[in-house]
Amino acid sequence: MFVAFFVLDGFLFYTGHHWRVEVSAANFTRSEKELHNPNRGFYYIHGFRITDEEVDYEALMPEKFAMDGDNRLAMVQINLQAYRGGEISAQGMKNLENLFQALEAQKPQWILRVLYDWYGENEQYEPESLEIILGHMKQMEPLFQKYSHKIFTMQGLFIGNWGEMNGTRYSDEESMQILAKQLAAVTEEDTYLSVRMPAQWRKITHVGEITEDFPQTDSLTVRLGLFNDGIMGNESDYGTYGSQSADEAGLLRPWNRAEELSFQEALCRYVPNGGEVIVENPCNDLENAFRDMATMHVTYLNRDYDRKVFEKWERSTVHTDDCFDGMDGLSYMERHLGYRLFLEEAAFSFDFWKDSFTAAVTVGNEGFAPLYFTCSAQFCLKDMESNESFMVEAPQELHNLWGGNDTEIRQNLEVTIPLRELSGKHYEIYLTVTDSATGDRIAFANEQEEQEPGYLIGTLDL
Repeated sequence: MFVAFFVLDGFLFYTGHHWRVEVSAANFTRSEKELHNPNRGFYYIHGFRITDEEVDYEALMPEKFAMDGDNRLAMVQINLQAYRGGEISAQGMKNLENLFQALEAQKPQWILRVLYDWYGENEQYEPESLEIILGHMKQMEPLFQKYSHKIFTMQGLFIGNWGEMNGTRYSDEESMQILAKQLAAVTEEDTYLSVRMPAQWRKITHVGEITEDFPQTDSLTVRLGLFNDGIMGNESDYGTYGSQSADEAGLLRPWNRAEELSFQEALCRYVPNGGEVIVENPCNDLENAFRDMATMHVTYLNRDYDRKVFEKWERSTVHTDDCFDGMDGLSYMERHLGYRLFLEEAAFSFDFWKDSFTAAVTVGNEGFAPLYFTCSAQFCLKDMESNESFMVEAPQELHNLWGGNDTEIRQNLEVTIPLRELSGKHYEIYLTVTDSATGDRIAFANEQEEQEPGYLIGTLDL
């Protein structure tokens, strides 16, 4: 039997079999629009001092979160200074439970930091015994477990000025390892933790090089990210980096800026990084800032610090050869925090021998950072006559779209559908990608608007 298979102007025709397949792919154009996707972007700080005084936290929330708007992240700082001498009281634990319950109803995910000091005077307020801090972590374990779905990352190990792990009596290697292991033990395995400096990260993990088998290393190492509250404040990011090379400084001391940035670029393909930009200076001029934040894979920034830096970015104009040309620098930075996925191309094919239809979409990431949580991708075939939908989940993941300096990487989402499972004649084909942490759909940086079934990627006629 003679079989003919033609490809003409984007349509597929098959003759010689009862199936006649016609498909048409949508065209995609990138957009500069703001996307309010989960687990990325600007945040504001919300601080709560826990004492034995009863507090109506639910009544506080409207005022506390009034400025957050569409922000998908918020920093929640919990001050345990009142319990520096011993365990958290029963009333204190009740207040913590009420606080977490009230926070759960707010839209943003949490960047959670537990601390004892808000004034840069940590030695006055930090517990004098490591056992007290470990006990506080253990007491809060039920809350960390119950509300893990709201925690994007936990910053710090309860210690240091402003919880930033400096000015603490527990900065030695052994203490940091004990604290990190305890915090990992009392939190869910998919909760990210983070420390203030790459040198502290290495002090805890004893890992000095991020290799291709990094995701298969121990559970604490693959959960431990970074935060930096001195981003581009000066050449050393206010003590985050040193002046010596890695060979000279060794594993446990800060390396020079170039080598620490290279270290972060490799590490933060797998774990989050973010913090505060501080002190207006040439290091954080727009071009320098964009370059370094892409290398660091920055996912989130404090919207209040430093406003002078943000005003400088806002006065700058971006000159590019893409959709961002002419945009102000602050908006340009916002668009690139975390991940920014786009649809590039759809392709369809028909397998005569298997009577199956394959749909594929090419996806890219032009943001600073990857997706750190798994996501599910679904193709929806909507019958245009009955409005019934046929759903197929794609087996591929998008976590290798690292962003930053690797925006040229592409990944395909692809499904194959036996035609015998389709009862209709005319279908529209849609794609949705859903974040596992929040259950929210991820918006793509394309001119096309998402519809109820998803993003239209093509049509199928049988």
